[in-house]
Order: sequence, then C-alpha cells, then structure tokens
Amino acid sequence: MHPHASSLRAEANRRHILDVALAELLRSPDASMNQIALAAGLSRRTVYGHFPNRDALIAAIIGGAIEAVEQAHTAGREGVTDPAEALARSLLAVWEVVDRYRLLLSLAQQSLTMEGIRDRLGAVHGAGTQLIQRALEEGKFSSPLPAEGLRYVLEGVLFSVMEATNNGHVRPEEAGRATTVTLLCAAGMPHARAAALVARILDE
Repeated sequence: MHPHASSLRAEANRRHILDVALAELLRSPDASMNQIALAAGLSRRTVYGHFPNRDALIAAIIGGAIEAVEQAHTAGREGVTDPAEALARSLLAVWEVVDRYRLLLSLAQQSLTMEGIRDRLGAVHGAGTQLIQRALEEGKFSSPLPAEGLRYVLEGVLFSVMEATNNGHVRPEEAGRATTVTLLCAAGMPHARAAALVARILDE
C-alpha cells in the first residue's frame, strides 16, 4: 500500500474509533476498550495502536470537544458588533457542542483535571473576557467583579448547568436558552432584556 494511503487509512480509523467511543461512552460511561473495539468493528490491537489506554482515548475525545468549542465560540460571535449579543450568540453556539459532550463531564473530571480543560480553552477565555470587558464599559453588563473574575463565574455556571442537566434538573431541550439567559443575568443584564435578546437570536 502507498504510504500516503496507509496514513489516510490510519487517520480514518482514528476518527472512526473516536466517533464510536463517544457514542459508546454516552450510552455506557463504563464502556471498556474491548467494547469500543467491538462496536467499531476493529481489532483490539488496532484500537490500542491509536490509544494506549482508556484515559488516552477519553483525553482525545475531550480534546476534540475543546476544538469544537473554540470553533463554535468564534463562529457565534463573528461579525457581531454588540458585545452582549456577541457573547449570547457564542454561548448558544457553544452549548450546542457542550450538549453533545456533557454526559462525558464526569469522565473528563476523572481522567483530566478541570484546570487542565480550562488551560486548553485559553483562546476562548481571552475572547470571552474581551467581550465581557466591552459590555461592562458600554453599560450592557453590570458587575462588582472585573471582567476576568466575571468570566470565571460564568464558566462555573456553565459547568454547573451541564451537571444539573445530566442529573435531570434541567430539561435538555431548554438548557441552551436557559443557560444563556442565566449567564447574561449573572453578568448584570436585566432578565427581561436577556430573555428578549436570546429569543430574538433563536427565532432567526
């Protein structure tokens, strides 16, 4: 086989393993490497060739989630001049990604530190803090916290809602809207204005 064809096959296998592993882990968080290999229709040797252990596989899935969050955050705020609206749009876009992965939160907490996940979201954090700073300066947000401190609070709320949704306290179909409105309110935007902004975006 041509070396290039071989590397393409390997990359296709890797993507296939990650897709199947995500589906299997969402269905059964205790799924073993053997179960994942079986579901992927690949030998254990092939799966272990890409991922030496289960933690490495979970770390790769979380890495894919982080990349998807970065892309969604960028796409959501692109071309939007109002900082509060840009943040709302980016949060709604991010929730769509997060919603796909949120059931893996407990696995991520076991295999990676939350600090490690936060460290890898540096670009998102920087952009988010800038939007919050502008919204504070323009009077759209109001908080006793500085922009960076407020970003920490909003991120904490986002993770909390993920857990609350996982535990059945928030309906998944309402979580994106409710989370975004909650975050805007936590940043000091009046509830009626936050709800109207999110409704307008979702109705487009």
